[in-house]
Amino acid sequence: MYTRGMGSIALGLVATLAAPASAFWRMPCPGTLVMERADPIVNAGGVSGHVHQIAGGNGFGFKMDYAQTQASSCSSCLIQKDMSNYWTPALYYKAENGKFESVKPAGGPTVYYQQRNGPNNDKLLAFPKDFRMLAGNANSRSLEQTASDTAPGAVSYVCLDYRGGSSESDGFPTKNCPDGLRAQIYFPSCWNGELDSPDHRSHMHYPIGHYDNGACPDTHPKHLISIFYEFTWQVDAFKDRWYGDTQPFVWAQGDPTGFGFHGDFVNGWDVDHLQKAVDTCTSNSGNIEDCHVFEKIPNSESNSCMIPPSVNEQIDGVLDALPGCNPVTNGPASATPQSGCGATTVIGQPETYFTDVTQTKKWEYIGCGIDNVGSRVLTPGYSASAKMTVETCIDYCSGKGYTYAGLEYSTQCYCGNSIAQQGLPLPGVLGNCKMKCGGDSGEYCGGGPGISLYKKCDGTCQNAQYGITGNTTSSSTTPSSISSPSANTKRSARRHLRAHLNRET
Repeated sequence: MYTRGMGSIALGLVATLAAPASAFWRMPCPGTLVMERADPIVNAGGVSGHVHQIAGGNGFGFKMDYAQTQASSCSSCLIQKDMSNYWTPALYYKAENGKFESVKPAGGPTVYYQQRNGPNNDKLLAFPKDFRMLAGNANSRSLEQTASDTAPGAVSYVCLDYRGGSSESDGFPTKNCPDGLRAQIYFPSCWNGELDSPDHRSHMHYPIGHYDNGACPDTHPKHLISIFYEFTWQVDAFKDRWYGDTQPFVWAQGDPTGFGFHGDFVNGWDVDHLQKAVDTCTSNSGNIEDCHVFEKIPNSESNSCMIPPSVNEQIDGVLDALPGCNPVTNGPASATPQSGCGATTVIGQPETYFTDVTQTKKWEYIGCGIDNVGSRVLTPGYSASAKMTVETCIDYCSGKGYTYAGLEYSTQCYCGNSIAQQGLPLPGVLGNCKMKCGGDSGEYCGGGPGISLYKKCDGTCQNAQYGITGNTTSSSTTPSSISSPSANTKRSARRHLRAHLNRET
């Protein structure tokens, strides 16, 4: 069995990168763009076989190209000119009674970009427009199969334990991880010049000799910048619910071994910008601040960058079965994808996170803003109730003569006659307003620090609508509720991002 020591890339990345030839930057993605059965690489134009945790630009859709990534108005990751998308399967806990429970991610992924040019000192290239690839095999259920499909060491796990000592493994750890389970995947970096391939892997190849810094084969002579994902999951919440003689977690495709971990990448970089970073960012600190090519998006903005799911099914909480047709298969033989279990294959209209009161109250939803305890978006009206609903808040604000109402943290209502500039919803950005109302679990009352904003209609009422930017693959007969933002809208949103960046501490 292939094993790795504690000094490997997974545990000692910063310590091992000591020379300019090993320069890299580490890009955090504080938020999750969406959790959904979507995969525009493997299941382009349709519903994916299993749930993914997806990060990156809000141009993500069920079918997409480079132009759609560039229509993004925000990203859940932190570099402004990267509107790429990054995704891996979602994680579930399998209970002793056979039911499944979703495991919460510890935010979004961390994506490493590494200048690993191999023993021949190859010229490293940026990803081109319309480039995409995947790493790993969702159907793998053995170490040998994973090593064959990727390269030894390309898929790994770290059981985070900051007090007792973290440990690394090839498959799922067989003990609780107090500070999180970190799943890791390294992508191939040798390229044959094609933007994609039928299996989405053959146009790429791992370097010979070592997956992260070997020589490229003659069949794939072009050397691209290397990328490496870390996704961390809060498994400690289930520490008292282990049973039997095996660990209880499964990937969304029904993998209890961990060998079926896989990752997908769709390039959305400004290619010239990325190439400049590849050529000039030679720090080995890993900090994106040390690459002066980049402008950062503040964490609060990345956390607000989301898209609504469009597949109408339950994917979190307690489930009778994994979403899609994904029976748990232990291997060691590779799993066979299933279908025909009755799981939906319909891409519907995007979910909405507001209450339509245009007819009943003559108020309209204007979007999800960002509130701050030190500088409130709406003043001076305030009310709080454990039974708060959208209607309750609007009635309170209207009764006090205010024209704006805002809800947050499920139970709080704010009122005013104007909205502070710093709290205005960003154009085309859904925002983090997904907390259920204290008085009605079918309604949404902001978030933290998201605030659901409503305005008294002045003539015609029109709710702000959010869908998948530029997506036209909905199988519903109702037209898509959002179009691609104009260039002016995108510039306005980015100016707003920069303004927040100057204020954020």
